[in-house]
Amino acid sequence: MEGNINKRVLKIALPKGSLQTSTFKMFEKAGFQITVGARSYVPRFDDPELEGLLIRAQEIPYYVAEGMLDIGLTGKDWIVERGVEIVEVSDLIYAKEGLRPVRWVVAVPEDSAIQSLADLEGKLIATELVNVTRNFFKTKGINVQVEFSWGATEVKPPLLADAIVELIETGNSLRANKLRILETVLESTTKLIA
Repeated sequence: MEGNINKRVLKIALPKGSLQTSTFKMFEKAGFQITVGARSYVPRFDDPELEGLLIRAQEIPYYVAEGMLDIGLTGKDWIVERGVEIVEVSDLIYAKEGLRPVRWVVAVPEDSAIQSLADLEGKLIATELVNVTRNFFKTKGINVQVEFSWGATEVKPPLLADAIVELIETGNSLRANKLRILETVLESTTKLIA
């Protein structure tokens, strides 16, 4: 039978940023080659039935939930933060540095008088994970002010914030900035979502 057959193309959201290299390596291990130009956000697959876009992991749950993209790779943290309804197809358990979960933690300066979460009552917390952080402290019965951080969050305490909620994989960045962990807020792994 000849003629035009509309082939279904699977539109994939790939994480731009810290997960990008690990994600590309995972696809290579599965037998797919992905190429992308230095300034391009449209990677090319060696399979004509796959199309991809490089997007920040924070945005992927929204685009998949809205049906703009068919599937995506993002963290459990961003699924919870966005509060959208998606299907978690698979838990892939990989991160930038290795094959393990990452954690969002409450951290304060090493020399801070703050010793427990209760000591943060009425204090300012800087984080990129605003909704999850608010809910975490609300469930603990601790009133805090949560401010969105655009990045370089580790530099904010004690001058710009009393504490932070920050993503860690190895903890090296916290140590380099003389911060200590009070508690884990959320553990996250990479998810394949639809």
